Amino acid sequence: MLKKLFKPKYIPYDTKYIQLTTEDEHHIRTITDDIKSYIAGSDKASNVDYHTRDAHAKGYCALKAKFEILDNLPKEYAQGLYADSGIHDAVIRFSNGSSRVYSDRKLGMAQGLAIKVFDVPGKKLAPGEEDSTTFDFNLINHPVFFCNRIEEYTYLSKLFLALPEYTEKGIIGKAQLAFNWLTNHGSRLPTKESLKTFKAVSGFATIEPKNTLLYDFHSQGAVRHGDYMAKIRVTPTAVSAKKVTRRELDLAAKEEAIRPLIIDEIGEHDYQFDIQIQLCRNLKKQPIEELTTEWKASDTPFVTVATLTIPCQDVPDDGNFEIMENLSFTPFRCLEENRPIGNLQQSRLKAYQIASETRHELNNIKRHEPKNIKETFAKSFF
Repeated sequence: MLKKLFKPKYIPYDTKYIQLTTEDEHHIRTITDDIKSYIAGSDKASNVDYHTRDAHAKGYCALKAKFEILDNLPKEYAQGLYADSGIHDAVIRFSNGSSRVYSDRKLGMAQGLAIKVFDVPGKKLAPGEEDSTTFDFNLINHPVFFCNRIEEYTYLSKLFLALPEYTEKGIIGKAQLAFNWLTNHGSRLPTKESLKTFKAVSGFATIEPKNTLLYDFHSQGAVRHGDYMAKIRVTPTAVSAKKVTRRELDLAAKEEAIRPLIIDEIGEHDYQFDIQIQLCRNLKKQPIEELTTEWKASDTPFVTVATLTIPCQDVPDDGNFEIMENLSFTPFRCLEENRPIGNLQQSRLKAYQIASETRHELNNIKRHEPKNIKETFAKSFF
């Protein structure tokens, strides 16, 4: 009786968080048109001989992995993907969050971890891929995003794509970015929302330089977690973090400083992350629609529901470049029970689809989803 009385109460999932208005749909078309336009010129923007992603353009490496869903999870955590324990093959991609493929010292420390889990049954939400047997995660090493609403993203996304250009201008560029961000290019006075989002994007500059393996990675936005709502964190296990000997990152030493640290470590030992769920208990402290607000662990703890193990493996110096470029990751290659929720998150459905289709078409690469590790790493697959 006492256990039931003091058992935490979690906020139930509400379908209102996936509803879109006609105006939202209009803004999404604007966003996807901008994405297509950027990718069409991305080869020139980065001075490379291929068309890149509009974000996370520079991949560091693609690695083979194992994704193990733990057994005997409490009912509120054993939801959707996590309802059935077991070990799945997986492939991961580490990347830089920027829209450019530059030397590491020019790109900043925002880094991504994309995970593709194989042999996951059930209908997926990615358009045209309902029968896919893969499940994707798209995570970044910062707990908050720089925007909250689709309407705001229509102009903030353009500023994001131009961040490297502002950065190259030094102090003048930073001032120009602040003005354009806060006032929508001088069309209005700064608002409470623009101040909030500018503070959030400025936070990315505070990410500490270190070996990528040592970062926590976050969903930033909320996801449905079966009957509830949650955020996701992927964090190194304490045992694995202690194994890392190449901890310091010297961006001034060489053009490519980040990739070798990952590859050299994985060439010597296994590495493991915990996959954790943070359930929503209080909508004021843990708002679904405020991606600029961090959900504090002191309000709801992160609970480990799975592990991601990267086995020791030999990786070529280019980090398996072709595999990284040919793969697609989208947060909507998922089950309905684990879908992204919130207004801005819904724009990612079309954005990721259009970005992948455009990139593959321009690069003359067949776009299809691998069913297993063997296909993923087969040169003849794409």
